[in-house]
Amino acid sequence: MDRDDVIATLNDLIETSKDGDEGFRTCADNVKSAELKIFFEQKAERCRIGAAQLQAIVREMGGDPERGSSIAGTLHRFWVGIRATISGMDDHAMLDECERGEDAAKRSYETALEQDLPGDVRRVIENQYREVKANHDRVRDMRNALA
Repeated sequence: MDRDDVIATLNDLIETSKDGDEGFRTCADNVKSAELKIFFEQKAERCRIGAAQLQAIVREMGGDPERGSSIAGTLHRFWVGIRATISGMDDHAMLDECERGEDAAKRSYETALEQDLPGDVRRVIENQYREVKANHDRVRDMRNALA
């Protein structure tokens, strides 16, 4: 895989991380439970740190790192905000929406890991992927506990 392809893959994951940051913050702003609010804020911060880590790698490779989130992520957050406002979305429904976002993040990381990446880049992505999977499973478990 050439340098430009690696940078493009990393930039896709930066968008995914930015989507996660903004998505978790949207959920934190809309949940009623103080425990969930703290959880979502912590996960948003972790996504922000992950994006910064990937941006640093892109810079080290001589590329221009992505700075924004994806259009799909923006639309999803907009829809979550609308649903929360219109329907008085409860915490269970917010967790359900959050899990959908984490499903998308998992797919993005799985696609990246299918690529022929340099070893050091692969290790960073694998570590972040483990966190994404853990976030997904934790969100799913919390949602199921509220069912």
